[in-house]
Amino acid sequence: MKNFKILSLVTLSAVTFFFVGCGNAAKEAPAEPVVEEVVEAPAEVPNTVVDIAVGSADHTTLVAAVTAAGLVETLSGAGPFTIFAPTNAAFAALPAGTVDKLLLPESKDALTGILTYHVVSGNVKAADLTDGQVVKTLNGQDLTVSIKDGVVMINGSKVVTADLAGTNGVVHVIESVLMPK
Repeated sequence: MKNFKILSLVTLSAVTFFFVGCGNAAKEAPAEPVVEEVVEAPAEVPNTVVDIAVGSADHTTLVAAVTAAGLVETLSGAGPFTIFAPTNAAFAALPAGTVDKLLLPESKDALTGILTYHVVSGNVKAADLTDGQVVKTLNGQDLTVSIKDGVVMINGSKVVTADLAGTNGVVHVIESVLMPK
């Protein structure tokens, strides 16, 4: 009987060690490697005044004109530039055939003169403009600012969206094409 108790005790101990050992073995098994996905932030892309126009569905005609005049590189430069940007509707309001004629290679000088009449050197925010102020454009001619009841006008063209900030200047959307003298 005594042998039976010892044998039972030894068997019970062996079974206990076996289950405890198996339990620890499961806990000690190597875990699957954790794979972390590393996502690199995209490099910051400059948002120049040209990029602002390119990114606007309302400025496709302006972008075509700037491209035809060969001004993309210049207006993508360091600046700063203030652009008074006419919308597609502003170009469409010109007499029939005007835009098509201006986009021809032989009209590049005239087109450049019109486009540079929409550009002022510096980073001029709407709040910086004053009623009656005269600003010199890149083509050498002047624009006149008028402000009435908080509405800013450039040579009589209403600023419909102001202060679109770029890395090299600011864009003000206007409702008409400014024509130099």
